Amino acid sequence: MGGSNEYEYKKPSRLQNPTRSKLKILLLLLSTNLFSIYLFSHGIKLPAVFIGGSDVLLQELNSTQSQLSHSRAELAQLHRHLSTAEDLLETLLSELGRKFGDHNADDKWPGEIDGELKLAVGPHKLPLGYNHNLGTDELFPTLGAACRRFQPEVANYMTYKVGGECPSDEVFAQRLMLKGCEPLPRRRCHPKSPKGYVEPAPLPGSLWATPPDSSVVWDAYTCKNYTCLINRGLKKWNYDCNDCFDLKGREKSRWLVDSGSGGLDFGIDSVLATRPRGTVRIGLDIGGGSGTFAARMRERNVTVVSSTMNFDGPFNSFIASRGLVPLHISVAHRLPFFDNTLDIVHSMHVLSNWVPAATLEFALFDIYRVLRPGGLFWLDHFFCTGDQLNATYVPMLEGIGFNKLRWATGRKVDRGAVKNEWYLSALLEKPIT
Repeated sequence: MGGSNEYEYKKPSRLQNPTRSKLKILLLLLSTNLFSIYLFSHGIKLPAVFIGGSDVLLQELNSTQSQLSHSRAELAQLHRHLSTAEDLLETLLSELGRKFGDHNADDKWPGEIDGELKLAVGPHKLPLGYNHNLGTDELFPTLGAACRRFQPEVANYMTYKVGGECPSDEVFAQRLMLKGCEPLPRRRCHPKSPKGYVEPAPLPGSLWATPPDSSVVWDAYTCKNYTCLINRGLKKWNYDCNDCFDLKGREKSRWLVDSGSGGLDFGIDSVLATRPRGTVRIGLDIGGGSGTFAARMRERNVTVVSSTMNFDGPFNSFIASRGLVPLHISVAHRLPFFDNTLDIVHSMHVLSNWVPAATLEFALFDIYRVLRPGGLFWLDHFFCTGDQLNATYVPMLEGIGFNKLRWATGRKVDRGAVKNEWYLSALLEKPIT
C-alpha cells in the first residue's frame, strides 16, 4: 500500500543559514533591550496615601492618569518603529540569502534560464508594503516542481513569439504534464483558433448535440472530425471511452438504470435519493470522458466539473461544446478545490489498478478532503485483479475513513468469458463528525 512514510521532513534551508540566524538573534536582543529601556525610563509613580489627604490623593491620581496616557502613546510609537525595523531586517535577510545561496538545491534550475522561461518562473518582486500582509516580498508563479527536471523540454515549450500564435504543441505539453510538470508555466501567446468557428448550440439542446467540427483545432489528433471519432472501431481503439463521442449510442442510457441490491450499476436518481432533496448541488467527475455524467447531473440541477485529458481526442473541447465545464488535469494533480466544499465526487474506470498504489491513495485522501461532511464519493466500476481487491484496495478504501452506503463487487465478463478481473462499485459517505 502507499501509506508508508517514505520521506523525511526537512526544515527549509533559510532556517539553517548561520547569517540569517545571527541576524534574527540580533533583532530579538534589540527588541528586548528597547523594551527594557522603556520600562525603566517610564516607571509609573504610585500615589502616596495619607489619612485625611484626599486633595493630595486626587492630584496624584490625575498625574498618574496623565502619565499613563503619555506612556501609551509612546508605546504605540515604539511598536511602529519595531515593526518597521522588522520589515527592513526581513528584506535584508532575503537579499543576503539570495547573495550567499540561502536556497535549497532543489529550488534551482539545472542550468541558466533566460527569455520567456525566466520571466515565467519568476520570482517577481511585490510592491513595497504588501510583504507585511502576505508574509513574503516575492510572488512565485505556480509551476510544477518536476518542470526543473525537464528544462530543455520546458525551454522548448516556452519558445514562441510574444503576442503571436502559440505553437501547435498540445501533445508535447500534455506529455510534460504527465511527467509531473503540472501546472505548466503560463505563456504570452494566443492559442490557435478553429477555422470557421460557429456559436455553440444553446442549452439544454447542446447537452445531447454533437458539436460542429469547426469547434476544434484537429492538429493534435489522428481523427480530423467527430464522424471519425464516433465511427472508430474497437480493434483500433482499445480503451473504455472508444464510443463515448456517440451521444446517440450507449452514452444516451448511461446511469439511468439501477441494477439494484448487489448490482454494479448505480442509477443517478437512486444515488441522489440518499441525500435530502436539493442538497447535492456541486461536484466533480474524475476522468469524465466526454461529459455525459455531468450532462445527466445538469438535467437534475447539479453542477459537475469534469476532469479529463485529451488522449487522442478533443475531450475538453467536446465537454465545453455541450455547455459543461472541463478541467484539464491528470489523476496525479491535487484537486483545485477548497476543503469541505463539494457535495459529490464521481469516477468511473479511471481510478483503478492502472494508477500506482501510492498515487491512488493520495487521490482518495484528496477526494475525502474536498468533500463536505456528508458528501458522496461514487466509485463506479473500479477494476483490478482478484488477488488485488482484498489484499490491497479494500483495506486502502477502508483506511480512508468513508462510511459505506452501497458496496458491490463482481467478476469482469469480456465477450462471454469470465476473467480473474473484478469490478467494484461503491457509494461512500464522508462522515459528518
